[in-house]
Amino acid sequence: MDNQPKLMNYSRMKGVFDAHMEQMFEHAFINSELGMLYGDPSVFKLIIQQHKPPFTINDFRMGVISKGQALVRVNLVEKKLESGSLLFVGPGSIIHPLSFTSDLEIYGIGLFADFPMPFAVGQMPSAFNGQVRDFQIKASESDIATTRNIIDTIWHVVHQPDYNRQTVSSLVAAMMYHYDGIYRQHIDLMKASQSREQTIFDRFIFLVNQHATHEHQISFYAGRMCLTERYLGTVIRQASGTTAKEWIDRALVEHIKIELKHTDKPLVQISEEMDFPNPSFFSKYFKRLTGQTPLEYRQSNRY
Repeated sequence: MDNQPKLMNYSRMKGVFDAHMEQMFEHAFINSELGMLYGDPSVFKLIIQQHKPPFTINDFRMGVISKGQALVRVNLVEKKLESGSLLFVGPGSIIHPLSFTSDLEIYGIGLFADFPMPFAVGQMPSAFNGQVRDFQIKASESDIATTRNIIDTIWHVVHQPDYNRQTVSSLVAAMMYHYDGIYRQHIDLMKASQSREQTIFDRFIFLVNQHATHEHQISFYAGRMCLTERYLGTVIRQASGTTAKEWIDRALVEHIKIELKHTDKPLVQISEEMDFPNPSFFSKYFKRLTGQTPLEYRQSNRY
């Protein structure tokens, strides 16, 4: 095992693809710059079988569900993704596939670290500039068709003998602009109809995903949102049926599990990096929420 949290990045994806490319070449593509999934989700099954979720990613993933359904936990929140859904998951996200139907079809693209991004620094479309970690949107038939047309064209270009990376980069730019327009329309509609409570909840979850490994108390989030702890706690419970502290604990436990599963770090080091007062408190906290000590969890999740 390595000493960093397991990323589902190019090298790990390539390992899965290389071992099964003969059976996947009609529905999957990968090089050092990008990976593509074209309909058949078999690669998901292989990844889940070989590398237990959850996974972290450090790149951009975009796609569309054309058929079937999937249940996925993305950055703490469970998403039921159905046919006609546009998907985006950005760097720093935690993804936990839970289930999907046998007829699932996904068309998508992942942009790895070597991909020649088509935008200058500071010029990324707003949906991809880091302020949004992920989104999943039920889109119109027209928007889905446009997305599929762009993906189909990229799929065709990457399979040409004279692979033209500039053409691919330009097509990716078109896809990102297309997604950005749909996202901004979606946000405008949500702002018009969304309650203040839901807006507060969404902001809270965003902050928890960013800071839970170091900020374990509701007071930090209330301060960042210029709200009282009592008011924030009341709103979060009303909006989600779960307390604010439970959301913080969920995020923190998820990060701890990743460290225990995918690194060889001593428990003392994980405790320190997660800002627990001491290893004993860390162990009791984890056992109270999971039913296992950190050591027991690590031993039961070795590959």
